[in-house]
Amino acid sequence: MTPPVIVGAGPAGVRAAQALAAHGLRPVLVDEAPRAGGQVYRRPPAHFRRSPAELYGSEAARAVALHAAADALADRIDHRPDSLVWNAQGGVLDVLQRGRIERLPYDGLIVATGATDRVLPVPGWTLPGVTTLGGAQVALKFQGCAIGERVVLMGSGPLLYLVAYQYAKAGARVVAVLDSARLADQVAALPMMLTRPAILMKGAWYVAWLRAHGVPIVRDARPLRIVGGERVEGVEFEQGDRLQAIECDAVGIGHALRSETQLPDLLGCRFAFDELQRAHLPLRDAAGRSSVPGLYLAGDGAGILGADAAEWAGERAALALLEDRGLPVDAARARALEQRLAGLRPFRRGLERAFPFPIDWAARADDELIVCRCEHLSAGQLRRTVRETGADDINRLKALSRVGMGRCQGRMCGVAATEILAQACGRPVGEVGRLRGQAPIKPVPLSALSSAPSAVPEPEAAA
Repeated sequence: MTPPVIVGAGPAGVRAAQALAAHGLRPVLVDEAPRAGGQVYRRPPAHFRRSPAELYGSEAARAVALHAAADALADRIDHRPDSLVWNAQGGVLDVLQRGRIERLPYDGLIVATGATDRVLPVPGWTLPGVTTLGGAQVALKFQGCAIGERVVLMGSGPLLYLVAYQYAKAGARVVAVLDSARLADQVAALPMMLTRPAILMKGAWYVAWLRAHGVPIVRDARPLRIVGGERVEGVEFEQGDRLQAIECDAVGIGHALRSETQLPDLLGCRFAFDELQRAHLPLRDAAGRSSVPGLYLAGDGAGILGADAAEWAGERAALALLEDRGLPVDAARARALEQRLAGLRPFRRGLERAFPFPIDWAARADDELIVCRCEHLSAGQLRRTVRETGADDINRLKALSRVGMGRCQGRMCGVAATEILAQACGRPVGEVGRLRGQAPIKPVPLSALSSAPSAVPEPEAAA
């Protein structure tokens, strides 16, 4: 019998696997990382000596609990680590595992691919020594090192302060945290954020801890450029009408997170623009069912709600899969999970109010700014393409300029390119479309493609 498959072994994927196994199924759990935990609770190599408290700070207990849950499933699921799902079609996933491509059929699919950094480039972001906030986390958790000796972290969102805390806690020197949000934004968000006081207090504690340990926090900071020759030497920014500069040898950047939605796109899910998250997201119901029968969405890959919500959504999606198979589930538990998820939405709105997207970023971006580093395309080149061709859809702009055609398939430049397009053609960002998913969604070695199994026939042909 073809098993259900879960893509992603973060909080959502592990809890989904746990729920399916508890009901007698043996799901396949596919994940790019060598060990379960996802990005937020990324596990170091087995021989790593740093303690969970040093790695995860106040999140250590939750990280350890999730890791223990994943380890306890070892004999009850088919866990396939170091595996990249790079394509999906007709009930089959194309998976790159340790240099070889395999085809993985499924009967029921839970996509829990999580999120990645939302990047808004600044001049100098292509210098050695610049990484995303998530990349800075990976270096710390998985490689046991900081991205530099004197680190500036800049952008906005809760991840900014979490990474700063984790770096400083681990002994790295964080010379500044540059937050584009204003203190007034965060004060205005308090009524909504008080709906989850424990999470609010955790964030406030990070800020207080950083200040107590001498880490400067600058709000209303607009990064102007990252300066340097062969590598990073410093950052220039504005605060109000004041121009300031900080010396550093590494920079982590990010404006909150964005959902990884390529697989739902390839599988034909319907999408809609979400004003709150300023992104097109796949549609799903309260249980996680997508618009495609047998395809379920869970965690930050379908909308950013955080690690706690990802665990609840993963379990609820698994229960939905079981329900759709006609298997008995705990209806009260299913309702409780949906209520928990619904209860987070006011807090989520509060986060967006506290850390607003800098909607004037595109208007302020210089024509010389590199937006797509794979194809080395500047903001000016994209604007000129819009003027000369009348392009007002991001996929049309991609066809005419090659933006998003490089190795990252628009994962890094897609947000920025869409913002530039909307500004250049004078349309709301929600009306210029989204970069459609293309296989491979991440780079695949040609050597692996040359030995790949023959293509699976389309359902009509197989019939």
